[in-house]
Amino acid sequence: MTRKVFFSFHYEPDIQRAHVVRNSWVTKKDREQAGFFDSSVFEAKKRTSDDAIATFLKAGLQGASVTCVLTGAQTAYREWVRYEILQSFKDGRGLINVAIHTISNLKGLKTTAGANPLSLLGGEVKGDTLHFKEHNGSKWVWTSRVKSMPLAGVAYDLGGRSNFTFDQLFPSFEWSSDGGYDNLGTWVEDAAQAAGR
Repeated sequence: MTRKVFFSFHYEPDIQRAHVVRNSWVTKKDREQAGFFDSSVFEAKKRTSDDAIATFLKAGLQGASVTCVLTGAQTAYREWVRYEILQSFKDGRGLINVAIHTISNLKGLKTTAGANPLSLLGGEVKGDTLHFKEHNGSKWVWTSRVKSMPLAGVAYDLGGRSNFTFDQLFPSFEWSSDGGYDNLGTWVEDAAQAAGR
């Protein structure tokens, strides 16, 4: 089965590292990628409105069975990366986080490890509704961009949790030490199956 993965990342500092991961994915058979590796497309949308950006990103997620968050030093607090993660959860896609700070850019430079974005996003069950929350750097707040959803529509096993962060549900890996080049396919397949895709 062909797997399509949406790669979510902070464009400006991490595009070269993201290309390493993407290229390792698409060079193997039965694999497709999604996401935005050309800044001009995203920059054009940024000049319109937040609603236009959200619609644009939501369309980009379509058809992907898994969202792979590529985490660099500054990724965790990026508004649109958070949107892609939350929307992926709401749509029932598999989710994984891969730290890419140990991948060298074209100048041969690595960067520092950043916070895991999955630890800064989560949900809280109230009655039969799941409400999304995010950590804004000082406290937990309800998200405004992705609305709550019926608990019955959640694709994942919450393990009885009524208040959780996404890192409690979804795995994280480090590209170099966890053998990303060889193991990304397994990580993606496991995430897709965990989401019933």
